[in-house]
Amino acid sequence: MLSEPRSGRLAAWGNALLAGLVSPDDAVLAMVGDDAVHRVEGLPGESGPVGLTLAMGRLRSLGVTGLRVALPAPGHPLGLSGPPEFNARALDAEEAVVGFGAPYGLVPEVYEAGPDGDVHVEVVWHCLPVREAPPADVPSLGEAERELAEALREATEVLSRLDVAASGPVAEAALDAYRARAERGRELLAPGYPPRAVRVLELAQRVGLLISLAYENGHGGAVSASEMAARGQALRPVERTARRAQVAAYNSAVEERERGGR
Repeated sequence: MLSEPRSGRLAAWGNALLAGLVSPDDAVLAMVGDDAVHRVEGLPGESGPVGLTLAMGRLRSLGVTGLRVALPAPGHPLGLSGPPEFNARALDAEEAVVGFGAPYGLVPEVYEAGPDGDVHVEVVWHCLPVREAPPADVPSLGEAERELAEALREATEVLSRLDVAASGPVAEAALDAYRARAERGRELLAPGYPPRAVRVLELAQRVGLLISLAYENGHGGAVSASEMAARGQALRPVERTARRAQVAAYNSAVEERERGGR
């Protein structure tokens, strides 16, 4: 939840590239992030894996005009539209990119490579057919912002009620990392996204931070199994809201373009 999903980076900068707002080199650099290399496998018309620059050009030629994000979890196919084969693979990866304008989607497979002491991360995106249908359970930006504000209050109340500690070295390090990300907030989304999307994404990450602190900071005052179960039951809806908001933020560029074309 706290770290930017690879599908979010690829969709955000892919949308900016497809809209002509950034150069291919800048887009690919942002998509890859701290990973060593990304390749795309299974693209129609390509016999093997290709780099992101060629892949984005191929998707454009196939009719893809925008990219959406899916962040599914068990029992919650958030952002998916089928078919079952694609949904299953996306659920295993816990994320995916779904093309808009043509029925293709991308699911990442992450590898670690290299000798001990020099391990790096490589990503292969598997291109698969998707169903052209509205994505599951994705709110509008306005809905997401309202839901998040309530979720943030609920998360704070739950942590206080269950006496879950949110202090100490681990918590402080997490808060410092969040503040550092917030300072770079305008880089969370690529050019072409509305300011509201940046606000929603930042707030979603803040809610996610509280959830992570609740689960990672030991048991706090919730020492019994029933109290720990109560914590999980109380926080699951909040986590679901934060994931929905993330998807709404990443998908907003496509949604605005779709509304504008009506």
